[in-house]
Amino acid sequence: MSLNNLERRALIGLAMLYATRMLGLFMVLPVLSLYGLDLEGANSANLGLALGIYGITQAVLQIPFGAASDRFGRKPMILIGLLVFCLGSVIAALSDNVIGLVVGRALQGSGAISSVVLALLADYTRETERSKAMAVIGAVIGGSFVLAVMLGPWIAQLAGLNGLFWFTACLALLGLLVVYLLPPVPPLQQHPERQVRGDLVKTVFADSNVLILSLGIFFLHMTMTALFVALPVILVARGFVAAELGSIYAPVMILAFLGMAPMMMAAEKRSAHIRYLRFAASFIFVALLAIGLVPSGAATAMSLLLFFVGFNFIEATLPSLLSRKVDPSRRGTAMGVFATAQFLGAALGGIAGGLLFVDQNIGLIVALGIGAQLIWIVLLTVVKPVIKADAKTA
Repeated sequence: MSLNNLERRALIGLAMLYATRMLGLFMVLPVLSLYGLDLEGANSANLGLALGIYGITQAVLQIPFGAASDRFGRKPMILIGLLVFCLGSVIAALSDNVIGLVVGRALQGSGAISSVVLALLADYTRETERSKAMAVIGAVIGGSFVLAVMLGPWIAQLAGLNGLFWFTACLALLGLLVVYLLPPVPPLQQHPERQVRGDLVKTVFADSNVLILSLGIFFLHMTMTALFVALPVILVARGFVAAELGSIYAPVMILAFLGMAPMMMAAEKRSAHIRYLRFAASFIFVALLAIGLVPSGAATAMSLLLFFVGFNFIEATLPSLLSRKVDPSRRGTAMGVFATAQFLGAALGGIAGGLLFVDQNIGLIVALGIGAQLIWIVLLTVVKPVIKADAKTA
């Protein structure tokens, strides 16, 4: 069985919507701490806050947006979220001080429509085709992150930080057009596998699989966001030109994305996800160690390649692995906990990175990331490997 015409049209539209949303959030990552220094009152601490604060508002509002869409409809909540995101982008674009930037980024995160988009995708698709459609969305999320990190420096170099936020505002408006062009929405459905139930939160937290895998995504995004607080400044200090950062990020991100593919195939073929997660975390550990100890531009670029091979593998593997490890009746709640951990990790990473990046010394940020990965590598010993039966019931 394959996707029918309605499902294909809906999937293409919702994938485009997800892509514009992710691009708008993540294009500032590789440039904010460098270009933001020109804003009134800017320092590494408040720029780190601006970088990560979207994670706080995403974590707080993701579940309420999803619940509201069950009551008021998917499209209205998506439109509201896009308009809030657009408003945040405009405020950030018009700001000449860091306070306006922080407010704008917080509003960007407040348009928390990810759960609503996935619920709408579930409305459009038959149960037999839903996993396939969700896998496409997962690939779009990963590709959007890669593209965002590549595009951000080029747009910022051409139009400045304000121009970058105007571009993200235009992406939100494009999202409104995509919503308008979506096929007619089927009747609202309740999808038990996607529902977050308060009465199950305690049992979900008691599940070591959920807890450890959620800690994994928390540590991963904390490490990545903290690193990006310092990375643009460090790259310039190590001999790269600010205007050419896009030329560094582009090959690194493309090669890292391609480098992840053999690991994904090997882990799936051998049902060795846990072992390869340890490998990926070790890649991040070694990459951070090299960034901290070898103050060379070329070595830093190679270390970033290793870092993002590990990052991309963990980012792509954890949601799928979690869905296999949790009973379907608790899957929605478990994924809600997982998503909240991801956003909170990004928020803490931005805040911690800003506080730890003192006198252009990346050492404390490196220590934070290394410590997080070591803890998680040890915790992974508790998670049981996936067996073939898990894959069949996923």
